[in-house]
Amino acid sequence: MLDNSSKEFMFVLHGLNDSRTNKHIYFAFGLVVYIVTLFVNLTLIITIILEKTLHEPMYLFICNLYVNGICGASAFYPKILADLFSDSHVISYTGCLLQMYIIYCYLFCEFTCLTAMAYDRYVAICKPLEYHNIMTYKTVVNLLVFIWLFSLLQVSVATVLTVQTPLCGNDIDKLYCFNWDVVKLSCTDVTVHNIYGYIVMFFQVFQAVFIIISYICIIRAALKSKTERVKFMQTCLPHLITLMNFTISVLFDVLCARYGKGQELQALRNILGTEFLVVPPLLNPIIYGLKMNQIRFRFMQLYSYRLKAVEQSLN
Repeated sequence: MLDNSSKEFMFVLHGLNDSRTNKHIYFAFGLVVYIVTLFVNLTLIITIILEKTLHEPMYLFICNLYVNGICGASAFYPKILADLFSDSHVISYTGCLLQMYIIYCYLFCEFTCLTAMAYDRYVAICKPLEYHNIMTYKTVVNLLVFIWLFSLLQVSVATVLTVQTPLCGNDIDKLYCFNWDVVKLSCTDVTVHNIYGYIVMFFQVFQAVFIIISYICIIRAALKSKTERVKFMQTCLPHLITLMNFTISVLFDVLCARYGKGQELQALRNILGTEFLVVPPLLNPIIYGLKMNQIRFRFMQLYSYRLKAVEQSLN
């Protein structure tokens, strides 16, 4: 049995074993993607904060997605970039717990936020006359607080269970620390972890069912009116794309973590294991920031005005 409370305890990450020959290319690509991810998310966050016309429920939820995307990307990129220039891919016990905590918080927060956005779109399209009475500023704030507190609570319980688990190994066949990969190293029975995993899964399935029912109602309402169809294409279609991409990538990664074995599938597991950490934080700003007319217009208007002001001050 290994002493996982010791400061010397280290996990060994084996996900980069097949990537040593091209590590400089991977590092350059990863660094560029990380910088672009931070830049576009931060830029659109600032745009929504500064532009008062964007202080509406839908845009505040989108802004929350951007903040969450930065958290998820920052839990992954710094460590993987450092490992690309290191011969020993290790992480301390505390660092592993911290990385797991942030990544899981990102996962739960993303899905819960997408659920809240589905509710917002349901009210906007199916009950347009009641929208402003239902989706008040107080309601939006309460939903945002619930999104983060509910996510933090789920992750905190899982982390406490993991901390109390004695380990008999330190090898993780992944690019980063993930809760189930650590739990698999346990010396004792992990029934409690499995039960809690099913409880968490129930909440996620419940949210998925809620989203499906919401969109069935939304599609029915959109088919009855040309105006609602336009609103559906502009605001709901990006949401569906984000939701499907995120759900499928997480599902494949969870299945791969639980049932996938063998180093011959390491490249595939790396792709599946990083897709939900790389693509959504980069894709969300493109889908919502560039495809939604109001955000794109306000973005161009705001920064073109500031650019002109800078040019005038220099002249």
